[in-house]
Amino acid sequence: MTDRIKTYIIDNRLKPGDPLPTEAELCEALNASRSSLREAIKTLAALDIVEVRHGSGTFVGRLSLSALVESLTFRGLLSPEDDLRALLDLVEVRQLFEEGMAAQIIERLDGEHLADLEQATAELEQCPPGSAAQVEADRKFHQLLMQPLGNQLISQLTGAFWDVHAIVAPYLGMSSPAEDADTVAAHRAMVEAARGRDADAFAAAVVAHYAPVRRRIAAAGRA
Repeated sequence: MTDRIKTYIIDNRLKPGDPLPTEAELCEALNASRSSLREAIKTLAALDIVEVRHGSGTFVGRLSLSALVESLTFRGLLSPEDDLRALLDLVEVRQLFEEGMAAQIIERLDGEHLADLEQATAELEQCPPGSAAQVEADRKFHQLLMQPLGNQLISQLTGAFWDVHAIVAPYLGMSSPAEDADTVAAHRAMVEAARGRDADAFAAAVVAHYAPVRRRIAAAGRA
């Protein structure tokens, strides 16, 4: 039934926020019972494919990666000792996006984006290490970095992987003021390399940015 609802959304070219037909109309259109339709709607709502607004009806959802974030986060928190490899995989994917697309990122960064990155870096430098404010500034930086690419999937994946890492890492006891300082310095180096249109220096700064967390994961694995 879930596949039939998804097919209906696609066939009718519905977009996020568009309303679905009433329950009775959907049952007739899909030749389904009310009970099977309701169960399918619950499943799709959990995946953010549809959104149920009580009193208003059912709408096409935001199609975000929230379900992926929750699943990966729960996995990491449930068994962190066994999932250090999974966390490292997430770090490698984040680094792959930023290092592998260094040339494209630099090419498309304009003065406004560079100013925004500069501001996010300044916020990082001013925040106490490990604070909620620093975490938010860090996330903002990486989201801003991907915006000029205009690739919504990469932006969503970047945000999703960052969220999982930010949630799971503290539970693994992986925090070091010195390494936080190195990470902040790497952000500054990324901005300076972008401003100088130096893709090689930018890629090197990305590698330096992820080096501390790789060391923390390795240390946690040895412990």
